[in-house]
Amino acid sequence: MSSENPPGTAPEQAGAGVRTGAPAGPGPVGGPEAPEGGPGSRAAEEGPRRAPAGGSAAAEDEPLQYDEAFGPVVGVGPHPRPWPRGERWDPELLAAGDRRNVADRYRYWRREAIVADLDTRRHDFHVAVENWGHDFNIGSVVRTANAFLAREIHIVGRRRWNRRGAMVTDRYQHVRHHPDTASLTAWAAAEGLPVIGIDNLPGAVPLERTALPRRCVLLFGQEGPGLTEEAREHALMVCSIAQFGSTRSINAGAAAAIAMHAWIQRHADVPAPPAG
Repeated sequence: MSSENPPGTAPEQAGAGVRTGAPAGPGPVGGPEAPEGGPGSRAAEEGPRRAPAGGSAAAEDEPLQYDEAFGPVVGVGPHPRPWPRGERWDPELLAAGDRRNVADRYRYWRREAIVADLDTRRHDFHVAVENWGHDFNIGSVVRTANAFLAREIHIVGRRRWNRRGAMVTDRYQHVRHHPDTASLTAWAAAEGLPVIGIDNLPGAVPLERTALPRRCVLLFGQEGPGLTEEAREHALMVCSIAQFGSTRSINAGAAAAIAMHAWIQRHADVPAPPAG
């Protein structure tokens, strides 16, 4: 991970950051959200927040952006003057500091500027996940899709999905909703994208021996039932993940991460480590 910071700043421990978003497609894919702090909002769901050291009291109502229960979080404080100039810089972040879950190179950037920069280099694979039971793993899948810079995320089934595990990374992705698998595969066919299911099913081909196409949709089922029968029928093929222990299956979020990284290993331009 990059350790680069804007000139004149240094990483410091801090709390969560500003809520941001990158909606795409018709309407908010996660479903309508209650106002911050109101009934049903993430602030109400997660309880009162402690303001970070050096941060404002407003941070108490901000959503989780880090695994805060498992260790310190990082960020930067107010930017020293003179402030950098340009459209990408957010004056509020420059003044108050940036505690968001973003790479250091994006510190103090406006959310729209970050999304625009990511759009210039997104990868050619899409991630689709079935959402019939409000599976908590969907947030983890979305967070991983952001880490590996998937072109789009597709929610199949219920429009509302469990965002908690996403750690606000969905705000920097383009998320599209499909009411059922048939509509997803119809969209994919129109875009010339094969749909590749990921599940350990009879007849599935080993992911480890499969050359995933550069342009594709990786389709995941939800925890427990896995891919639905409809999804299996619409997928070009289904890939399995090799297991060697006693358990029947691995966590859906872990399976999604393995499959995405298989694509990364084959197609991504991974930089060489620095010399020395």
